[in-house]
Amino acid sequence: MEKTKVELIENFLVVWNHTEGSSLYKTGYYGKPLGISKPKIPEFEVPLILDLMEGVYLAENQKIAVYEDENKAVSLKKLRQKAKQLYDEFEEKYAVYRDLRNSGLIVTPGIKFGCDFAVYKYGPGVEHAPYMVSVKKAGSDISATEIVKAGRLATTVRKRFIIAVPDLAEEKIKYLMFKWFKA
Repeated sequence: MEKTKVELIENFLVVWNHTEGSSLYKTGYYGKPLGISKPKIPEFEVPLILDLMEGVYLAENQKIAVYEDENKAVSLKKLRQKAKQLYDEFEEKYAVYRDLRNSGLIVTPGIKFGCDFAVYKYGPGVEHAPYMVSVKKAGSDISATEIVKAGRLATTVRKRFIIAVPDLAEEKIKYLMFKWFKA
């Protein structure tokens, strides 16, 4: 299978060919079609915008070929370096992203929920994300107030709040899911 050609522009990746963009989107809800928040059908006639987290994953899995200035290839190493500049604690967040994607889940940025990732079983536009995931380094502090705030937000938007704690040395991730109930 031929890799999809993607152009690196600033901190985003663009699939200019809308047929290839639609095809990539269909394989796992990667990216966002320009100007369409949740497409009702997976075919669209606009460019597809990928974020760097998705781009690293897709490049690592040989799904895309990244270029700058039309013909200058961008290596996976350079793409990872760019992502490290953009994301705080990129390696930890990427380990969680990769683990969730490899488990067959759909992962999108969770910024609108105040977390790292919104996670779907079936995909955006098909369902509301049932999970919101925050990534924490092993040994980092989290206060009871932060947990309560996240839990209340998750309950308000009908999601389960999960803290993911990656151990990069062991290549394992612990997931802590919180369930809220009325007393």
